[in-house]
Amino acid sequence: MNVIVLSGGKGTRLFPLSREVYPKQYLKLFDCSLFQMCVKRALELTDEENITIVTNRDQLYIVREQLEELNSSNCNILVEPQSKNTFPAILYGIRNLHGTVCILPSDHFIEGKIAQYLRIAEKYAKEYLITFGIKPTKPHTGYGYIKPGERIGEIFKVQEFVEKPDYKTAKNYVSSGYFWNSGMFVFDADLFREECWKFMPNVMQSFEESVEKGYESCPDISVDQAIMERTKRAAVIPVEINWSDLGSFDSIYAILSKDENGNAIKGEYIGIESSGNLVLTDRLTALIGIENTMVISSDDALLVCKREYGEKVKEIVKRLKGDKRIIHPSTIFRSWGYFTLLTQGDSYWVKKVVIKPKRSLSLHSHYHRSEHWIVVKGTAKVLIGDKEYILRSGESAYVPAGIAHKLENPGIIPLEIVEVAIGEYLNEEDIHLFE
Repeated sequence: MNVIVLSGGKGTRLFPLSREVYPKQYLKLFDCSLFQMCVKRALELTDEENITIVTNRDQLYIVREQLEELNSSNCNILVEPQSKNTFPAILYGIRNLHGTVCILPSDHFIEGKIAQYLRIAEKYAKEYLITFGIKPTKPHTGYGYIKPGERIGEIFKVQEFVEKPDYKTAKNYVSSGYFWNSGMFVFDADLFREECWKFMPNVMQSFEESVEKGYESCPDISVDQAIMERTKRAAVIPVEINWSDLGSFDSIYAILSKDENGNAIKGEYIGIESSGNLVLTDRLTALIGIENTMVISSDDALLVCKREYGEKVKEIVKRLKGDKRIIHPSTIFRSWGYFTLLTQGDSYWVKKVVIKPKRSLSLHSHYHRSEHWIVVKGTAKVLIGDKEYILRSGESAYVPAGIAHKLENPGIIPLEIVEVAIGEYLNEEDIHLFE
């Protein structure tokens, strides 16, 4: 079986933890991220070489970093020319595949033995496009629903897909035996392409020419809207697992374990006469006399609100439209490692820079800033102008503005440095590449 892991898109519903280019699937809310959990599920079905991650350019290095943490760097990675929902992402993922394919979204929380249901679907994949319906635990207005029809062995034909309902309608759906739409699929790649030619022939013709033309011609559309809601070959398998799309902080509160006062905590916490709170912080957080409140902090932002107002986070994001803080977190991943902005003023910034073993930055210069590097851990090979140095822990180097320079980690452990940049114009765009 081939497995396609969908891991692109943008995410700000969990701001300030998630950002546009660092969505929820990469957050370490549990022992590992949702993306890493998804890859582990894929590895229960097949080998690394048969797993393909479909992502975008902004998230490529995050994907690589998290695969390395799992020792699963042999997974295939496809970078989309542009982000346009799940339909073109799936088409790209299966472009050169035949046989049974499993599609897994990387941003869902799943607790339970999902692999057994995926194996059942494999038996019917030649005849049907199989999706998986979660048996609802309550009426939920944030999920799409599936109405099952005729039973065929272990599966049901899909009678109807319905979009997110209001509460009264959701309550009726639950009592009428509808399922939550999980967004997972199993099908034969050739069967799926056959249905795509029926319903999206222009897009398919463009994909035949090239991936870039395929994306250009494809509307921003989900696979449900493009194919599953229109095909006569859709079938559903009922699934009994603990499942959530973690689309809100309240859904995170529901999943996390609670202390004796009903507080869900991740981070260092002291509570006095406080109950029913969600605390996700990276620093010591103390609450006194606080109830049913969310306290969410990151390196550069703090959110405090009553849990019942958790859905209002999107209003914060709207007000910050255009602000770089909703786009990037303070840690940015690159091919050579990552850097974290520690502090910044009008004419300076301080960063922690980590370079992986045997990796290096390209030879480059800056027109408007000078840099001072202090090695904290590891060994640095530094080229400044025509002079080359080896720096060890505690040693430093100064790079004047306008001078070509390069930083390399020749060692076998990560190189950690502190970078202090000074200049009248500080921007990542101030860079001239020689390599």
